[in-house]
Amino acid sequence: MQNQESLKIPIQSTTEAQVLFGQSDVFLNIVESRFNVKVLLKSEGLEITGDNFDDVKCVTKTFESLLHLIRSGQPINANDVKYAIRTSKGDTPVQLEKPTNETISVFSKRGVVRPKTPTQKRYVAAIKSHDLVFGIGPAGTGKTYLAMAMAVSALKSGQVSRIILTRPAVEAGERLGFLPGDIEAKINPYLRPLYDALYDMVPPESLERYVERNVIEVAPIAFMRGRTLNNSFVVLDEAQNATIEQMKMFLTRLGFDSRAVVTGDITQTDLPTDTKSGLVDAQSVLSDVDGIAFIHFSKEDVVRHELVQQIVEAYEERDAQRLRKTNSI
Repeated sequence: MQNQESLKIPIQSTTEAQVLFGQSDVFLNIVESRFNVKVLLKSEGLEITGDNFDDVKCVTKTFESLLHLIRSGQPINANDVKYAIRTSKGDTPVQLEKPTNETISVFSKRGVVRPKTPTQKRYVAAIKSHDLVFGIGPAGTGKTYLAMAMAVSALKSGQVSRIILTRPAVEAGERLGFLPGDIEAKINPYLRPLYDALYDMVPPESLERYVERNVIEVAPIAFMRGRTLNNSFVVLDEAQNATIEQMKMFLTRLGFDSRAVVTGDITQTDLPTDTKSGLVDAQSVLSDVDGIAFIHFSKEDVVRHELVQQIVEAYEERDAQRLRKTNSI
């Protein structure tokens, strides 16, 4: 190849390189399949070469990000590699600051639960230091999952005596009254995502015992009325579908030695067009209240399938085009 571009990355040991490349070079193959580059391990470190300097720079940022995780003692997997690649293509500089201590003492079926993006780290840190935290942003950014991991961690460590998970039972094209079964059967589809996340972190037999003893409670937000929630970790999910009245009711349930996390995506409300979202209202009313933290996620924080970020970007671009057309009229 002619006019090759090249960058180098210091490597501390061959063992570190083996972890970085993955078993049978699976991580290296993921990187090289996305970019037209060649990665060589030499005595002085990694050498990344290619015809396109942007590709070389992206691969360098990708490996620097992964090495940062490895050197902070965190195992990496294929999803970490794919996320590092996505981050390398953006304008956000690679995070090379001192490794964070914001870990969560909870294990899921996929391994230890930990924040991956800078925003997720701020989110976990905010939950540890505030009694009320709002996590706002698009789907797939880990808002609910991390909040529930923090709740399980607090329960297991004895910081709280119970977990309460709630969300509005708002219809998205299907009326509750027309669904079959009693009230429990009618609301179960709305609460199923919360149970799914719990089953990922708590063994089924333990979860069943917790639910039977009301140590873990999953219920629609309407069931919160008239209660005082002491010594509890409370998570309100899909809060964009709560009305202003429901949001106020929920926030005033918080009792002694309790903390709450409210999560939602203000662009995905299923409320009637003439009804203002309680989450949107809370942003303006509570933004200056001491002791409350608002953490805003973006498409760069999407940690689900890489297509999710592209989907979010496509919808954002569509909405931006509509806004430009409206402003030009």
